[in-house]
Amino acid sequence: MAAATLRPALPQAAGAEQRASSLLCTPKHNRVAAGGRRSLSFAARASPNSGAKAVSIPKQWYNLVADLPVKPPPPLHPQTHQPLDPSDLSPLFPDELIRQEVTDERFVDIPEEVIDVYKLWRPTPLIRARRLEKLLGTPAKIYYKYEGTSPAGSHKPNTAVPQAWYNAVAGVKNVVTETGAGQWGSALSFASSLFGLNCEVWQVRASFDQKPYRRLMMETWGAKVHASPSPATEAGKKILAADPSSPGSLGIAISEAVEVAAKDANTKYCLGSVLNHVLLHQTVIGEECLEQLAALGEAAPDVVVGCTGGGSNFGGLAFPFMREKLAGRMSPEFVAVEPAACPTLTKGVYAYDFGDTAGLTPLMKMHTLGHGFVPDPIHAGGLRYHGMAPLLSHVYELGFMDAVAIQQTECFEAALKFARTEGIIPAPEPTHAIAAAIREAMECKRTGEEKVILMAMCGHGHFDLAAYEKYLRGDMVDLSHPADKLEASIAAVPKI
Repeated sequence: MAAATLRPALPQAAGAEQRASSLLCTPKHNRVAAGGRRSLSFAARASPNSGAKAVSIPKQWYNLVADLPVKPPPPLHPQTHQPLDPSDLSPLFPDELIRQEVTDERFVDIPEEVIDVYKLWRPTPLIRARRLEKLLGTPAKIYYKYEGTSPAGSHKPNTAVPQAWYNAVAGVKNVVTETGAGQWGSALSFASSLFGLNCEVWQVRASFDQKPYRRLMMETWGAKVHASPSPATEAGKKILAADPSSPGSLGIAISEAVEVAAKDANTKYCLGSVLNHVLLHQTVIGEECLEQLAALGEAAPDVVVGCTGGGSNFGGLAFPFMREKLAGRMSPEFVAVEPAACPTLTKGVYAYDFGDTAGLTPLMKMHTLGHGFVPDPIHAGGLRYHGMAPLLSHVYELGFMDAVAIQQTECFEAALKFARTEGIIPAPEPTHAIAAAIREAMECKRTGEEKVILMAMCGHGHFDLAAYEKYLRGDMVDLSHPADKLEASIAAVPKI
Protein backbone atom coordinates (compact mmCIF):
# COMPACT_ATOMS: atom_id res chain seq x y z
CA MET A 1 0.00 0.00 0.00
CA ALA A 2 1.54 3.31 -1.06
CA ALA A 3 0.78 5.10 2.19
CA ALA A 4 2.97 2.77 4.20
CA THR A 5 5.99 3.55 2.07
CA LEU A 6 5.96 7.22 3.10
CA ARG A 7 4.97 6.88 6.75
CA PRO A 8 7.51 8.28 9.24
CA ALA A 9 9.38 5.80 11.45
CA LEU A 10 7.46 6.23 14.71
CA PRO A 11 7.19 4.10 17.87
CA GLN A 12 5.06 1.02 17.29
CA ALA A 13 2.00 2.22 19.14
CA ALA A 14 -1.44 2.06 17.59
CA GLY A 15 -2.12 5.72 18.24
CA ALA A 16 1.14 6.79 16.62
CA GLU A 17 0.39 4.62 13.58
CA GLN A 18 -3.04 6.16 13.23
CA ARG A 19 -1.68 9.71 13.58
CA ALA A 20 0.95 9.04 10.91
CA SER A 21 -1.71 7.69 8.58
CA SER A 22 -3.90 10.73 9.12
CA LEU A 23 -1.06 13.02 8.08
CA LEU A 24 -0.10 11.13 4.98
CA CYS A 25 -3.26 9.53 3.66
CA THR A 26 -6.76 10.34 2.49
CA PRO A 27 -9.65 7.88 2.07
CA LYS A 28 -9.78 6.47 -1.43
CA HIS A 29 -12.88 4.28 -1.23
CA ASN A 30 -14.83 2.09 1.16
CA ARG A 31 -14.93 -1.66 0.96
CA VAL A 32 -16.52 -4.40 3.06
CA ALA A 33 -13.90 -6.49 4.86
CA ALA A 34 -14.24 -10.04 6.14
CA GLY A 35 -16.96 -10.32 8.76
CA GLY A 36 -19.02 -7.54 7.21
CA ARG A 37 -17.00 -4.68 8.74
CA ARG A 38 -16.47 -1.59 6.60
CA SER A 39 -12.83 -0.63 6.11
CA LEU A 40 -11.03 2.12 4.27
CA SER A 41 -8.45 1.89 1.55
CA PHE A 42 -5.92 4.71 1.61
CA ALA A 43 -3.73 6.41 -0.98
CA ALA A 44 -0.76 8.59 -0.12
CA ARG A 45 -1.76 12.26 -0.19
CA ALA A 46 1.71 13.32 -1.24
CA SER A 47 2.16 10.67 -3.86
CA PRO A 48 1.11 10.81 -7.51
CA ASN A 49 2.10 7.16 -7.96
CA SER A 50 1.90 3.94 -6.01
CA GLY A 51 5.52 2.86 -6.41
CA ALA A 52 7.18 5.25 -3.96
CA LYS A 53 9.98 3.63 -1.99
CA ALA A 54 10.60 3.95 1.72
CA VAL A 55 12.56 7.01 2.85
CA SER A 56 15.34 6.63 5.40
CA ILE A 57 16.68 8.96 8.08
CA PRO A 58 19.87 10.62 6.80
CA LYS A 59 23.13 9.28 8.23
CA GLN A 60 25.00 12.55 7.70
CA TRP A 61 24.41 16.27 8.01
CA TYR A 62 25.35 18.45 5.03
CA ASN A 63 27.66 21.48 5.24
CA LEU A 64 27.00 24.01 2.47
CA VAL A 65 30.27 25.84 3.20
CA ALA A 66 32.19 23.03 1.49
CA ASP A 67 30.54 23.78 -1.88
CA LEU A 68 30.42 27.57 -1.89
CA PRO A 69 32.62 29.30 -4.50
CA VAL A 70 33.38 32.06 -1.96
CA LYS A 71 33.77 31.17 1.72
CA PRO A 72 31.88 33.23 4.30
CA PRO A 73 33.76 35.88 6.33
CA PRO A 74 35.04 34.62 9.70
CA PRO A 75 33.55 35.70 13.03
CA LEU A 76 35.66 38.24 14.94
CA HIS A 77 36.70 38.48 18.57
CA PRO A 78 34.50 41.14 20.22
CA GLN A 79 37.46 42.93 21.82
CA THR A 80 40.35 42.54 19.35
CA HIS A 81 38.27 42.45 16.14
CA GLN A 82 40.62 39.73 14.91
CA PRO A 83 39.38 36.43 13.41
CA LEU A 84 38.06 34.25 16.19
CA ASP A 85 40.16 31.30 17.33
CA PRO A 86 38.02 28.19 17.87
CA SER A 87 39.34 27.97 21.43
CA ASP A 88 37.64 31.32 22.15
CA LEU A 89 34.31 29.48 21.98
CA SER A 90 35.26 26.91 24.64
CA PRO A 91 33.52 28.71 27.53
CA LEU A 92 30.23 28.39 25.64
CA PHE A 93 30.30 25.15 23.63
CA PRO A 94 31.73 21.60 23.87
CA ASP A 95 34.63 20.75 21.56
CA GLU A 96 32.64 18.74 19.01
CA LEU A 97 30.14 21.53 18.40
CA ILE A 98 33.02 23.99 17.99
CA ARG A 99 34.57 21.66 15.42
CA GLN A 100 31.29 21.50 13.53
CA GLU A 101 30.98 25.29 13.68
CA VAL A 102 34.27 25.83 11.83
CA THR A 103 34.54 22.72 9.65
CA ASP A 104 34.90 22.78 5.87
CA GLU A 105 33.95 19.09 5.56
CA ARG A 106 31.05 18.45 3.18
CA PHE A 107 29.34 15.89 5.40
CA VAL A 108 29.37 15.21 9.14
CA ASP A 109 28.31 11.80 10.45
CA ILE A 110 25.25 11.75 12.71
CA PRO A 111 25.92 9.74 15.91
CA GLU A 112 23.87 6.58 16.27
CA GLU A 113 22.60 7.82 19.64
CA VAL A 114 21.15 10.89 17.92
CA ILE A 115 19.62 8.85 15.10
CA ASP A 116 18.01 6.62 17.73
CA VAL A 117 16.16 9.67 19.12
CA TYR A 118 15.39 11.01 15.64
CA LYS A 119 13.48 7.75 15.06
CA LEU A 120 10.76 9.03 17.40
CA TRP A 121 9.53 11.30 14.59
CA ARG A 122 11.80 11.14 11.54
CA PRO A 123 11.47 10.91 8.60
CA THR A 124 8.86 13.66 8.68
CA PRO A 125 6.12 13.68 6.04
CA LEU A 126 6.24 15.47 2.72
CA ILE A 127 2.64 16.26 1.80
CA ARG A 128 1.10 17.62 -1.36
CA ALA A 129 -1.44 20.34 -0.55
CA ARG A 130 -4.02 19.20 -3.12
CA ARG A 131 -6.98 20.77 -1.32
CA LEU A 132 -5.21 24.12 -1.03
CA GLU A 133 -4.33 23.93 -4.72
CA LYS A 134 -8.00 23.32 -5.51
CA LEU A 135 -9.13 26.23 -3.36
CA LEU A 136 -6.68 28.55 -5.12
CA GLY A 137 -7.51 27.20 -8.57
CA THR A 138 -3.82 27.10 -9.42
CA PRO A 139 -2.02 24.78 -11.86
CA ALA A 140 0.96 24.78 -9.47
CA LYS A 141 1.80 21.81 -7.28
CA ILE A 142 2.34 22.78 -3.63
CA TYR A 143 4.30 20.45 -1.36
CA TYR A 144 5.05 21.07 2.29
CA LYS A 145 7.64 19.37 4.47
CA TYR A 146 5.92 19.11 7.84
CA GLU A 147 8.15 19.22 10.94
CA GLY A 148 5.28 19.45 13.44
CA THR A 149 5.35 15.71 14.16
CA SER A 150 8.32 16.05 16.56
CA PRO A 151 7.69 15.82 20.33
CA ALA A 152 8.09 19.59 20.65
CA GLY A 153 5.94 20.25 17.58
CA SER A 154 8.57 21.90 15.38
CA HIS A 155 11.90 21.48 13.56
CA LYS A 156 13.90 22.57 16.62
CA PRO A 157 14.61 19.07 18.07
CA ASN A 158 16.68 18.34 14.95
CA THR A 159 19.47 20.37 16.56
CA ALA A 160 18.40 20.27 20.21
CA VAL A 161 19.01 16.51 20.39
CA PRO A 162 22.59 16.54 19.03
CA GLN A 163 23.47 19.65 21.05
CA ALA A 164 22.25 18.02 24.26
CA TRP A 165 23.99 14.75 23.40
CA TYR A 166 27.38 16.35 22.67
CA ASN A 167 27.16 18.31 25.92
CA ALA A 168 26.28 15.20 27.91
CA VAL A 169 29.15 13.23 26.37
CA ALA A 170 31.51 16.09 27.30
CA GLY A 171 30.42 15.82 30.94
CA VAL A 172 28.47 19.08 31.01
CA LYS A 173 25.86 19.27 33.78
CA ASN A 174 23.85 22.37 32.86
CA VAL A 175 22.77 24.02 29.61
CA VAL A 176 21.24 27.47 29.18
CA THR A 177 19.51 29.08 26.24
CA GLU A 178 17.10 31.71 24.98
CA THR A 179 13.79 31.20 23.25
CA GLY A 180 11.30 33.42 21.45
CA ALA A 181 7.99 31.71 20.81
CA GLY A 182 9.11 28.81 22.98
CA GLN A 183 9.68 26.28 20.19
CA TRP A 184 13.43 26.17 20.76
CA GLY A 185 13.17 26.28 24.55
CA SER A 186 10.74 23.36 24.57
CA ALA A 187 12.93 21.40 22.15
CA LEU A 188 16.05 21.82 24.29
CA SER A 189 14.06 21.02 27.45
CA PHE A 190 12.90 17.79 25.81
CA ALA A 191 16.41 16.87 24.65
CA SER A 192 17.95 17.73 28.02
CA SER A 193 15.48 15.44 29.78
CA LEU A 194 16.67 12.53 27.62
CA PHE A 195 20.35 13.00 28.46
CA GLY A 196 20.16 14.02 32.12
CA LEU A 197 21.02 17.71 31.73
CA ASN A 198 19.69 20.59 33.78
CA CYS A 199 18.14 23.17 31.44
CA GLU A 200 17.51 26.87 32.09
CA VAL A 201 15.67 29.03 29.54
CA TRP A 202 15.24 32.78 29.08
CA GLN A 203 12.03 33.34 27.13
CA VAL A 204 11.33 36.69 25.47
CA ARG A 205 8.81 38.52 27.66
CA ALA A 206 6.30 39.15 24.83
CA SER A 207 6.07 35.42 24.09
CA PHE A 208 6.27 34.47 27.78
CA ASP A 209 3.05 36.42 28.29
CA GLN A 210 1.36 35.39 25.01
CA LYS A 211 2.13 31.66 25.23
CA PRO A 212 1.94 30.32 28.81
CA TYR A 213 1.53 26.73 27.66
CA ARG A 214 4.93 26.79 25.97
CA ARG A 215 6.40 27.69 29.35
CA LEU A 216 4.46 24.85 30.97
CA MET A 217 5.71 22.49 28.28
CA MET A 218 9.31 23.43 29.10
CA GLU A 219 8.68 23.02 32.81
CA THR A 220 7.04 19.64 32.23
CA TRP A 221 10.31 18.47 30.67
CA GLY A 222 12.17 19.79 33.71
CA ALA A 223 13.44 23.21 32.60
CA LYS A 224 13.57 26.41 34.65
CA VAL A 225 12.09 29.32 32.67
CA HIS A 226 12.64 33.07 33.11
CA ALA A 227 10.83 35.91 31.38
CA SER A 228 13.46 38.00 29.56
CA PRO A 229 14.61 40.62 30.39
CA SER A 230 14.94 39.23 33.91
CA PRO A 231 16.47 40.44 37.20
CA ALA A 232 18.53 37.22 37.29
CA THR A 233 21.36 38.65 35.13
CA GLU A 234 23.27 41.89 34.83
CA ALA A 235 22.18 42.23 31.20
CA GLY A 236 18.54 41.81 32.18
CA LYS A 237 18.80 44.27 35.08
CA LYS A 238 20.28 46.91 32.77
CA ILE A 239 17.43 46.56 30.24
CA LEU A 240 14.76 46.66 32.96
CA ALA A 241 16.30 49.77 34.51
CA ALA A 242 16.02 51.55 31.16
CA ASP A 243 12.57 50.15 30.30
CA PRO A 244 10.68 48.24 33.03
CA SER A 245 7.96 47.26 30.51
CA SER A 246 10.37 46.00 27.83
CA PRO A 247 8.77 43.28 25.67
CA GLY A 248 12.21 41.73 25.31
CA SER A 249 13.86 40.36 22.20
CA LEU A 250 15.88 37.33 21.20
CA GLY A 251 19.00 39.48 21.35
CA ILE A 252 18.32 40.35 25.00
CA ALA A 253 17.52 36.74 25.92
CA ILE A 254 20.74 35.57 24.25
CA SER A 255 22.72 38.09 26.34
CA GLU A 256 21.22 36.70 29.54
CA ALA A 257 21.90 33.06 28.69
CA VAL A 258 25.45 33.74 27.45
CA GLU A 259 26.23 35.73 30.61
CA VAL A 260 25.24 32.79 32.81
CA ALA A 261 27.18 30.24 30.74
CA ALA A 262 30.35 32.34 30.65
CA LYS A 263 30.48 32.54 34.46
CA ASP A 264 30.10 28.81 35.22
CA ALA A 265 32.51 26.09 34.06
CA ASN A 266 29.79 23.44 34.50
CA THR A 267 27.35 25.29 32.23
CA LYS A 268 27.31 25.54 28.44
CA TYR A 269 25.20 27.60 26.09
CA CYS A 270 22.96 26.15 23.37
CA LEU A 271 21.64 28.21 20.46
CA GLY A 272 18.54 27.36 18.46
CA SER A 273 19.44 29.12 15.22
CA VAL A 274 21.97 31.44 13.53
CA LEU A 275 25.23 29.48 13.98
CA ASN A 276 26.72 27.12 11.39
CA HIS A 277 26.44 23.95 13.48
CA VAL A 278 22.73 24.62 14.08
CA LEU A 279 22.01 24.99 10.35
CA LEU A 280 24.15 21.90 9.75
CA HIS A 281 21.94 19.76 12.00
CA GLN A 282 18.77 21.05 10.34
CA THR A 283 19.83 19.74 6.91
CA VAL A 284 18.19 16.43 7.78
CA ILE A 285 15.04 18.22 6.55
CA GLY A 286 16.32 18.92 3.04
CA GLU A 287 18.17 15.61 2.70
CA GLU A 288 14.98 13.69 3.45
CA CYS A 289 12.99 15.91 1.15
CA LEU A 290 15.29 15.28 -1.81
CA GLU A 291 14.75 11.55 -1.40
CA GLN A 292 10.99 11.96 -0.92
CA LEU A 293 10.54 14.07 -4.04
CA ALA A 294 12.52 11.54 -6.06
CA ALA A 295 10.35 8.74 -4.68
CA LEU A 296 7.25 10.66 -5.77
CA GLY A 297 8.58 11.13 -9.29
CA GLU A 298 9.17 14.88 -8.98
CA ALA A 299 12.44 15.84 -10.64
CA ALA A 300 12.94 19.04 -8.63
CA PRO A 301 11.03 21.97 -7.15
CA ASP A 302 10.88 25.23 -9.07
CA VAL A 303 10.62 27.33 -5.91
CA VAL A 304 11.71 26.58 -2.31
CA VAL A 305 10.02 28.81 0.29
CA GLY A 306 10.59 29.13 4.03
CA CYS A 307 10.25 31.62 6.87
CA THR A 308 13.38 33.19 8.33
CA GLY A 309 14.08 34.53 11.79
CA GLY A 310 17.56 33.30 12.57
CA GLY A 311 17.62 31.07 9.49
CA SER A 312 17.80 27.45 10.67
CA ASN A 313 14.42 26.31 9.34
CA PHE A 314 14.98 27.83 5.90
CA GLY A 315 18.61 26.73 5.70
CA GLY A 316 17.74 23.21 6.81
CA LEU A 317 15.37 22.73 3.90
CA ALA A 318 17.16 24.85 1.29
CA PHE A 319 20.86 24.02 1.69
CA PRO A 320 20.74 20.45 0.27
CA PHE A 321 18.80 21.82 -2.72
CA MET A 322 21.40 24.59 -3.12
CA ARG A 323 24.05 21.88 -3.30
CA GLU A 324 22.16 20.24 -6.14
CA LYS A 325 21.78 23.59 -7.91
CA LEU A 326 25.48 24.39 -7.55
CA ALA A 327 26.25 20.98 -9.06
CA GLY A 328 23.96 21.70 -12.03
CA ARG A 329 21.47 18.95 -11.23
CA MET A 330 18.47 21.27 -10.69
CA SER A 331 17.69 24.98 -10.74
CA PRO A 332 15.13 26.00 -8.12
CA GLU A 333 14.65 29.54 -6.88
CA PHE A 334 14.90 30.14 -3.13
CA VAL A 335 12.68 32.63 -1.30
CA ALA A 336 13.18 33.53 2.37
CA VAL A 337 10.15 35.14 4.02
CA GLU A 338 10.43 37.43 7.04
CA PRO A 339 7.98 39.58 9.02
CA ALA A 340 7.54 43.17 7.91
CA ALA A 341 8.05 44.21 11.55
CA CYS A 342 11.53 42.65 11.62
CA PRO A 343 12.85 42.83 8.02
CA THR A 344 16.44 41.73 8.58
CA LEU A 345 17.28 40.65 5.03
CA THR A 346 15.17 43.17 3.16
CA LYS A 347 15.92 46.29 5.24
CA GLY A 348 19.00 45.46 7.29
CA VAL A 349 22.65 46.14 6.51
CA TYR A 350 25.28 43.49 5.80
CA ALA A 351 27.88 44.19 8.44
CA TYR A 352 29.73 42.80 11.44
CA ASP A 353 27.46 42.98 14.48
CA PHE A 354 26.91 41.28 17.81
CA GLY A 355 24.52 38.36 17.97
CA ASP A 356 23.10 39.66 21.25
CA THR A 357 21.96 42.98 22.67
CA ALA A 358 24.61 43.35 25.38
CA GLY A 359 27.54 42.74 23.02
CA LEU A 360 28.83 39.56 24.68
CA THR A 361 28.99 37.34 21.59
CA PRO A 362 31.58 37.31 18.78
CA LEU A 363 31.06 39.78 15.95
CA MET A 364 29.44 38.07 12.97
CA LYS A 365 29.12 39.28 9.38
CA MET A 366 25.40 39.14 8.81
CA HIS A 367 22.35 41.08 7.80
CA THR A 368 21.34 43.06 10.85
CA LEU A 369 18.93 45.73 12.02
CA GLY A 370 21.40 46.58 14.79
CA HIS A 371 21.93 44.56 17.97
CA GLY A 372 19.94 47.17 19.92
CA PHE A 373 16.86 46.79 17.73
CA VAL A 374 13.81 45.54 19.65
CA PRO A 375 11.07 44.44 17.23
CA ASP A 376 7.41 45.09 17.92
CA PRO A 377 5.72 42.14 19.69
CA ILE A 378 4.27 40.38 16.65
CA HIS A 379 2.79 36.90 17.15
CA ALA A 380 5.59 35.16 15.24
CA GLY A 381 7.91 35.39 18.24
CA GLY A 382 10.45 33.05 16.69
CA LEU A 383 11.13 35.58 13.91
CA ARG A 384 11.81 38.57 16.18
CA TYR A 385 15.61 38.57 15.83
CA HIS A 386 17.72 41.56 14.81
CA GLY A 387 20.20 39.48 12.79
CA MET A 388 20.34 36.58 10.39
CA ALA A 389 22.49 33.45 10.21
CA PRO A 390 25.90 34.53 8.83
CA LEU A 391 25.90 31.62 6.39
CA LEU A 392 22.43 32.48 5.11
CA SER A 393 23.41 36.17 4.91
CA HIS A 394 26.48 35.20 2.87
CA VAL A 395 24.38 33.11 0.50
CA TYR A 396 21.97 36.03 0.11
CA GLU A 397 24.87 38.36 -0.70
CA LEU A 398 26.10 35.89 -3.33
CA GLY A 399 22.71 36.17 -5.04
CA PHE A 400 21.72 32.54 -4.47
CA MET A 401 18.34 33.44 -2.90
CA ASP A 402 15.71 36.16 -2.66
CA ALA A 403 13.87 37.56 0.33
CA VAL A 404 10.48 39.15 0.92
CA ALA A 405 8.82 40.70 3.99
CA ILE A 406 5.10 40.13 4.64
CA GLN A 407 2.69 41.67 7.15
CA GLN A 408 1.16 39.38 9.77
CA THR A 409 -2.48 39.88 8.73
CA GLU A 410 -1.74 38.51 5.24
CA CYS A 411 0.08 35.61 6.90
CA PHE A 412 -2.86 34.71 9.13
CA GLU A 413 -5.27 35.01 6.21
CA ALA A 414 -3.10 32.45 4.42
CA ALA A 415 -2.97 30.31 7.56
CA LEU A 416 -6.76 30.04 7.67
CA LYS A 417 -6.87 28.93 4.04
CA PHE A 418 -4.24 26.32 4.83
CA ALA A 419 -5.91 25.09 8.03
CA ARG A 420 -9.34 24.86 6.41
CA THR A 421 -8.05 22.80 3.51
CA GLU A 422 -5.07 20.84 4.83
CA GLY A 423 -6.29 20.42 8.41
CA ILE A 424 -3.08 21.57 10.12
CA ILE A 425 -3.10 24.78 12.18
CA PRO A 426 0.35 26.26 11.51
CA ALA A 427 2.50 28.11 14.00
CA PRO A 428 2.65 31.87 13.33
CA GLU A 429 6.20 31.57 11.96
CA PRO A 430 5.45 29.28 8.97
CA THR A 431 2.35 31.29 8.10
CA HIS A 432 4.87 33.59 6.40
CA ALA A 433 5.99 30.73 4.15
CA ILE A 434 2.36 29.81 3.44
CA ALA A 435 1.55 33.40 2.44
CA ALA A 436 4.53 33.52 0.07
CA ALA A 437 3.67 30.11 -1.39
CA ILE A 438 0.12 31.30 -2.06
CA ARG A 439 1.51 34.36 -3.82
CA GLU A 440 3.63 32.06 -6.01
CA ALA A 441 0.66 29.79 -6.68
CA MET A 442 -1.60 32.69 -7.67
CA GLU A 443 1.05 33.98 -10.06
CA CYS A 444 1.05 30.51 -11.63
CA LYS A 445 -2.72 30.81 -11.97
CA ARG A 446 -2.23 34.08 -13.83
CA THR A 447 0.49 32.74 -16.16
CA GLY A 448 -0.67 29.14 -16.48
CA GLU A 449 2.72 27.80 -15.32
CA GLU A 450 2.69 24.39 -13.62
CA LYS A 451 5.44 25.09 -11.12
CA VAL A 452 6.36 22.83 -8.22
CA ILE A 453 6.41 24.89 -5.01
CA LEU A 454 8.15 23.37 -1.98
CA MET A 455 7.36 24.95 1.37
CA ALA A 456 8.87 24.55 4.84
CA MET A 457 6.06 23.94 7.34
CA CYS A 458 8.21 24.06 10.44
CA GLY A 459 5.64 23.53 13.19
CA HIS A 460 2.06 23.45 14.43
CA GLY A 461 0.24 26.27 16.18
CA HIS A 462 -1.57 24.42 18.95
CA PHE A 463 -0.05 26.74 21.56
CA ASP A 464 -0.63 29.84 19.46
CA LEU A 465 -4.42 29.91 19.36
CA ALA A 466 -4.57 33.25 21.15
CA ALA A 467 -3.01 34.76 18.02
CA TYR A 468 -5.68 33.12 15.87
CA GLU A 469 -8.35 34.46 18.23
CA LYS A 470 -7.03 37.99 17.73
CA TYR A 471 -7.12 37.58 13.97
CA LEU A 472 -10.59 36.02 13.92
CA ARG A 473 -11.97 38.82 16.11
CA GLY A 474 -10.47 41.45 13.86
CA ASP A 475 -8.12 42.72 16.58
CA MET A 476 -4.84 41.90 14.84
CA VAL A 477 -3.03 44.85 13.33
CA ASP A 478 0.00 45.09 11.07
CA LEU A 479 3.14 46.37 12.73
CA SER A 480 6.06 47.98 10.94
CA HIS A 481 9.48 49.15 11.98
CA PRO A 482 9.52 52.93 12.62
CA ALA A 483 12.08 54.46 10.26
CA ASP A 484 13.74 56.62 12.92
CA LYS A 485 14.02 53.67 15.31
CA LEU A 486 15.59 51.52 12.61
CA GLU A 487 18.02 54.23 11.53
CA ALA A 488 19.18 54.77 15.11
CA SER A 489 19.67 51.05 15.65
CA ILE A 490 21.63 50.55 12.43
CA ALA A 491 23.77 53.60 13.23
CA ALA A 492 24.93 51.81 16.41
CA VAL A 493 26.29 48.81 14.47
CA PRO A 494 30.07 48.54 15.19
CA LYS A 495 32.28 50.08 12.54
CA ILE A 496 34.66 47.26 11.55
